[in-house]
Amino acid sequence: MTTLAPILIAGPTASGKSAYALALAERLGGTVINADAMQVYRELRVLTARPSADEERRAPHRLYGHVPGHEAYSAARYALEAREAIVAAQAAGSVPIVVGGTGLYFKALTDGLSPVPPIPEEIRTRWRIRASEEGPAALHAILAARDPEMAARLRSTDPQRIVRALEVLETTGVSLARWQERPGEPVLAAAEGRAFVVSRNRDDLRRRCDDRFDAMLAAGAVEEVRALLERGLDPDLPVMRALGVRPLVGLIEGKLTANEASEIAKAETRRYAKRQLTWLRRNMMSWKHISEQETGCFVVKIIDFIKSKS
Repeated sequence: MTTLAPILIAGPTASGKSAYALALAERLGGTVINADAMQVYRELRVLTARPSADEERRAPHRLYGHVPGHEAYSAARYALEAREAIVAAQAAGSVPIVVGGTGLYFKALTDGLSPVPPIPEEIRTRWRIRASEEGPAALHAILAARDPEMAARLRSTDPQRIVRALEVLETTGVSLARWQERPGEPVLAAAEGRAFVVSRNRDDLRRRCDDRFDAMLAAGAVEEVRALLERGLDPDLPVMRALGVRPLVGLIEGKLTANEASEIAKAETRRYAKRQLTWLRRNMMSWKHISEQETGCFVVKIIDFIKSKS
């Protein structure tokens, strides 16, 4: 097999994919490269289940915790940085192992992103300010009047995507829906990545989500969110919308009890994991799916599968 070709490992939150990626990196001499949209943020190690300092010492890790919370990270930036991380790992003689649960990041790697031109900073800033001052519903109404097709695709409670649609429309005069129809340039050739999905049944995943959030609380998740609050960040920034942040903000502000905050956060996480699982099954049908019965020998399964395809 081509030993330095990238290995891709996707899976829903709490599926155990990061632990498998680390075990594989130790076995193959690999570099673990993040493909999770929340684990890029510096301020949230505990609440995003980012690899611990000890885990990072066991194998090289890239694109974890390198973005300050006041920035809104994008899939386009991820594609550029992931390409650099993959090339750097290969140049160092290390197998790139890309792991995460953000489907758009994997699509950026394997399919490429639509070639939307850069957005001028003044346009981007203006729409973000309006979103903060007027709220996402008001901007959704503006989008519906100017670009009804794109508005119909977006929830009125999703400020990041609404702002994106408006800024693209203003900059280019063309709907984001039209841009999304144009093929992009993939980071990886179709046959280059060895691609796997960690798949679990929903009951098992629900239990793992609940257990993991309890562990996060014990590890200092409340203190982590308190420190994030002290930064005074815009509540619509992606880091402020990470799973568990808003319920714990409610706890810190005295609006929720500890039990209420915990139950809300667990329910949010379970719903998110369910959506991820559905998306992965629909959009990654050609990837090798590793079931919960096989996860005990995950590393062996991957190595055997790669050898069989070489």
